[in-house]
Amino acid sequence: MPRTPTVDSSRLTARVLCLCCLLATASATAGDWPQILGPLRNGRAPGERLAEAWPATGPKLAWSRLVGSGFSGVAVASGRAFIFDREGDQERVTALEAATGKLIWQTGFKAAFVPAYVNDNGPRCVPTVSGNRVVVFGAQGGLHCLDVASGKPAWSHDTMALFNSKRPFRGEPPEGYFGKGSSPVIANGLVIVNAGGAEKNAGVVAFKLADGKLAWKSTNVRASYSSPTLATIGGKPQVIFAARLNVVSLDPKTGKELFRFPFGRTGPTITGATPVVLGDQIFITASYGFGAVMAKVAGGKISETWRSDDILSSQYTTAIVEGNRLYGIHGRQDVGAAALRCVEAATGKVTWEETGFGYATLIAADKKLLILKTNGTLVLARLSPTRYQALATAKVLTGTARALPALAQGRLYVHNSRTLKCLEVGRATK
Repeated sequence: MPRTPTVDSSRLTARVLCLCCLLATASATAGDWPQILGPLRNGRAPGERLAEAWPATGPKLAWSRLVGSGFSGVAVASGRAFIFDREGDQERVTALEAATGKLIWQTGFKAAFVPAYVNDNGPRCVPTVSGNRVVVFGAQGGLHCLDVASGKPAWSHDTMALFNSKRPFRGEPPEGYFGKGSSPVIANGLVIVNAGGAEKNAGVVAFKLADGKLAWKSTNVRASYSSPTLATIGGKPQVIFAARLNVVSLDPKTGKELFRFPFGRTGPTITGATPVVLGDQIFITASYGFGAVMAKVAGGKISETWRSDDILSSQYTTAIVEGNRLYGIHGRQDVGAAALRCVEAATGKVTWEETGFGYATLIAADKKLLILKTNGTLVLARLSPTRYQALATAKVLTGTARALPALAQGRLYVHNSRTLKCLEVGRATK
């Protein structure tokens, strides 16, 4: 049973609002989506205004283009959309005009990754854009920094070779189950990434964005598929990772470990969702029998508010926070059924559920949810704490859509490792 909450809903809401003001991950203009899960890495698109409904045919298609393999979502900054995919033996970074899809530049890097469990050999990590740099992290650990204007590489590192991060746990394939999948974060002029070099005390490493020089390395944690987030807890800036078997928080400037607590298990399991910070509490979710936990941080010490596999256990979808509620997917894409749920953050109480909804990823904007199901169906729903309220539904992709969507300037970018579509989902202006 959930334990008595330590933070009431009003304080929780205030702290979430405060967090939104304090977080700063990558420089971008209003309406950009410069990294995984948007400007604040929380799945929210501040300032976006969404349509109230769509025609029966779905949102208007602005443009589309063929893309290569990979599960990497799109990043959008300063009028450009950045795609990271693979074609043949090249992992490619492509810059397009965000409004038209017109090619600006494309740069490739040699790639030899062979997947162990899925029929897709492309990159998994979303590009991270900061100022005049775009950073990508390939499926086999190639970390590349490019000039935004020209696509010219500024620096590159083979993180597997540098930090011996290729060695697996017993019974696991050499690069893990799906290749490298933790999108880097940029803070204080540093590119911070879960390299997974546990034996070289390089579980997490930081390179200088300007020249690629190693700034620090820290911890013995293994790599996961969860991307880090930035937060300020107890007045201390920190970068938080849900690594292979532990949640670990580090000082983003120095790499000093601030706290850690166990999460995950060995074997055929993954942690894929990004940590969600609510004031002085952290929500971590996964599936595979170890479920989700809400943990309170106080003076570097951790106390669990609740932990359960029956509340909001999601294979890789990051939950959305609105007020004192969490909105997310309970279940897995590959096994069994998945439900859309709304949960009280402080108690773990499920306030409503849409059973049989199917696996999906979520974006919040304009008091609505844009929900992209892995079967290619796009749903527009009210962001309601009391009930599921769908406003519009449309089939926008065929096949399986695993890549995270991106929302910028009223345009939604979605793809299925074959076709990238830019959809007009914004509210029409008079």
